[in-house]
Amino acid sequence: MLLAAEQPADEALLFTSFRGNGEDGLRLAYSEDGYHWTDIPGTFLKPNAGSGLMRDPSLARGPDGTFHLVWTTAWRGDNGFGHASSKDLIHWSDQQFVPVMEHEPTTVNVWAPELFYDGRNKQFVILWASTIPGRFPDHQEETNNNHRMYSTTTKDFREFAPTELFLDPDFSVIDCTIVRRGEQDYVLVLKSNTRPERKLRVAFGDNPLGPWHDMSPPFTKHLTEGPTVARVGNDWLIYYDSYGDGTYGAARTRDFKTFEDVSDQITLPEGHKHGTICPVPRSQLDVLLKHAQAAAASAPSDSSAAQDSP
Repeated sequence: MLLAAEQPADEALLFTSFRGNGEDGLRLAYSEDGYHWTDIPGTFLKPNAGSGLMRDPSLARGPDGTFHLVWTTAWRGDNGFGHASSKDLIHWSDQQFVPVMEHEPTTVNVWAPELFYDGRNKQFVILWASTIPGRFPDHQEETNNNHRMYSTTTKDFREFAPTELFLDPDFSVIDCTIVRRGEQDYVLVLKSNTRPERKLRVAFGDNPLGPWHDMSPPFTKHLTEGPTVARVGNDWLIYYDSYGDGTYGAARTRDFKTFEDVSDQITLPEGHKHGTICPVPRSQLDVLLKHAQAAAASAPSDSSAAQDSP
């Protein structure tokens, strides 16, 4: 059996999350080894963009050290996602609503936006799932639940490239995340959202915007979604929400072709839901932990551990 490998001494992992339906805001957990996660007390950003929810928060760190966060603002009805940025995950910019599907007036939803920094092109790629009724063959899906993946890119989160279709595998697909293995070597982890399946698969490409090929058969059980991937030693850990039984699971791989179920080797905070894993400098995590502990000690009845920037 492969043992859990520690992260580099100067690096830790953060896992974004939310609780309940997403009314409270951003929650965070951290890990030293990629397998065992500890909750950081408090709520780090209370949502006000769009319809006011924060679900599926996705965090990425740019080359200048700035963190960017995007999230789902509503189950249905909103034509975009929320965004905010921070240098320290404590003080945040004003929140903005990015209406990436406003050009498609019949759009049902914008779900689970996912950030990926494309270092080669010096831009952020943002993916999300949307349903446009009647746009694609329904097959086994209801027309209002027949998702495809869309994308935009940005260098500054002020100007965004026109929205493009990112992935149409001829079935309903949601919850995609991009993994960079090397130069012109990328993996896409995705949820096949078809009624009989609702499991995770992978596909491969030489560009983070696709095209994607050699899609795998499912490698998780029924009713799994929300994948996020962490590099731990020589392994890749694919975390996912096993919503069918109300737990979290993980698969370990080195090649994205063979997968080992290591769900019994991970621990996460109670109530943890769909988010992403982001490497952070250990020094930055230390500051974050001290802030959260001080906030909890000074205001134990207040669950908010963050403040807005002036």
